[in-house]
Amino acid sequence: MKQVYVEQIRERDQLESIFLVRDKITAMAKNGKPYMTLKLMDCSGEVEARIWDRVDQFSSYFEKDDFVQVTAKASVYLGKMQLIVQDLRRVNESAVDLADFLPVSKRDAREMREELEALLADVQDKHIEALLRSFFDDPEFYADYSQAPAAKGMHHVYLGGLLEHSLAVAALAGDTAKRYPQVNRDLLIAGALLHDVGKVEELSYRRSFDYTDQGKLLGHIVIGVQMIEDRARNIPDFPEQLLLMLKHLLLSHHGQYEFGSPKRPKFLEAVVLSFIDDLDSKINGIQTHIDKEPNRDGNWTNYHRLYDRYFYKGQLSEVAVVEPVTAAVTETETVLRNKPLKTKKKRYDKPLGATVAEQLKEKNLDLFSAITEKGKNS
Repeated sequence: MKQVYVEQIRERDQLESIFLVRDKITAMAKNGKPYMTLKLMDCSGEVEARIWDRVDQFSSYFEKDDFVQVTAKASVYLGKMQLIVQDLRRVNESAVDLADFLPVSKRDAREMREELEALLADVQDKHIEALLRSFFDDPEFYADYSQAPAAKGMHHVYLGGLLEHSLAVAALAGDTAKRYPQVNRDLLIAGALLHDVGKVEELSYRRSFDYTDQGKLLGHIVIGVQMIEDRARNIPDFPEQLLLMLKHLLLSHHGQYEFGSPKRPKFLEAVVLSFIDDLDSKINGIQTHIDKEPNRDGNWTNYHRLYDRYFYKGQLSEVAVVEPVTAAVTETETVLRNKPLKTKKKRYDKPLGATVAEQLKEKNLDLFSAITEKGKNS
């Protein structure tokens, strides 16, 4: 039975609990002694652990993706929580509840399926609809698509993350198409739902999250393009140009070469997709980083290596309310309304004694529509 979750660990805690081994690395210290670095995880997060003594003995007890019961002391090193392992033993999978060890999307699975169905029902292009249906009406494919994470470590790193991320990008696509009618909504929605489709084969997620051999050798972009090619070929009269543009959406959705994009976006929908995909992934990644440290003192997170910065956690305590300036304006208007305009007579048809309001009204420049006839100088 799970005793302590990662999110509950505090500095100087002495703990004993079961974790899933996500990574296992043996290295040599400067003094020539071996040591082991572990990445231990459960559904609440991940923590690094170090084994300094009896390394060979402990190493023989378990492998990566095994469950282990760990006795350890918690400490903070370089701003990050770390466990110093004192004892360890392997635990059989039958003795644990998998739901305790793999993080899961907070969104309801049925609710997400209903949102997906609404998107599919709203697609007007019959070929795009047929392609999307070929994926999402396939029970075996959808089982993987709805369970896969969206990434190994950057964003939406939990079961159901791929579906959650794709739906969020599709929602942004719909909003963008409403604002910019020149955008082809159906094409953009298809790109949103399929841009990471290759991750169902790129990532392994039955235990810890990692890359498959296919993922390491090809990557999700190449895999996804091939998946779209295969399914489109089985749809009668599927337009070649549409297939070409769909494949470009996948090939360019990372935006820049330095971000692993084989191509840069070269039509409007491709540009939009790269931006909204990046937007949703960054929001999730940053928020996840902030949420990892709910009890950390101060207003700043630990250093985020990927974004090369710390993030501010402080909340806006109150919104400053700007007082209306109606009274001051009214007073100014009153003065102006009753003050004669000093100017040359030849520029206006009204006599010199006419008020500012009267003279502006004559020229269709009445700035004070509520002015009455009071206050005129005779």
